[in-house]
Amino acid sequence: MDNRMMSRRDIVTLLGTAGGAALLPVMGRAFPLSQEHHGAADSPVVGPQEALDRLKAGNARFVSGKSLHTHESASLRHQLVSGQHPFATILACSDSRVPDELIFDQGFGDLFVVRVAGNVVSDDVIGSIEYARIHLGTPLVVILGHEGCGAVTAALEARKHPSSDPHGIQTIVKLIEPVMGNVDSSLTMPQQVHQGVELNVRRGEDELRKMPETQALLTNVAGAIYELETGVVRWLS
Repeated sequence: MDNRMMSRRDIVTLLGTAGGAALLPVMGRAFPLSQEHHGAADSPVVGPQEALDRLKAGNARFVSGKSLHTHESASLRHQLVSGQHPFATILACSDSRVPDELIFDQGFGDLFVVRVAGNVVSDDVIGSIEYARIHLGTPLVVILGHEGCGAVTAALEARKHPSSDPHGIQTIVKLIEPVMGNVDSSLTMPQQVHQGVELNVRRGEDELRKMPETQALLTNVAGAIYELETGVVRWLS
C-alpha cells in the first residue's frame, strides 16, 4: 500500500462532506490495458461491468486449461513498484485450494485480494475494502466462497455441540453461525455445507450493500462460489 491508511471514522466523515467526493474515482469506461502499462498507478479507470467480465473470461480460460498467465513479467513487477491499480477486490477464504489470481487467470497488479477463513465480513476486512476503493479505485468487490469450506462446516457443527477450538477460530465461526440457522438440517452434511456456503456468501453481500461506508463508496458487490472439483466460479448475482 503506497498511501497513508485512514481510519473508518475519518473516511465516513470525509465522504459526508463535499470535499469527500473528490476521493471517489470516476467510474469511466474501460480501456484495453497493455502488458507494459497494466496495473500502473496512472492506468485508466475500469468500470464494474468490465471488471466482472474480465474475471469471468479469466475463469473460463482457467477451467479450459488455456490460462494466458499474463502480467507476470519482471518488467511489469518493476513498473508496479511506483503504484498499483487493481481492477477488482476479492474477499475470499484463506483455503489453499482457492488461489485467486490463478482461478481468474490474473497476475501482478490485477486483483486486490483480502483473504480470511470463511470469507467473513469484519471491521478489518471493511477497512481493506475501503482502502482499495478510495486509494486504488477498484469499482468491484467479489465475495468468493468455495465448496467444502471448513469454516462453514465448523459453524454447522457448532449448532450441535460446543466447539473446543481456540478463541480465534471461534470468533470466525461465530460470524458465520447465525446464518447457518437457515440451513435445512434434514439434508446430508455435504448438502448442508453446500447450502451453508451459498448462504454465507449472500449474507456477506447483503452486509456490504447495507453498510453506510460501502454505500458511500459506490462499490459494486457480487457474490460467487468456487467449485473445487471443476475449477468453475459460479456467480450468484
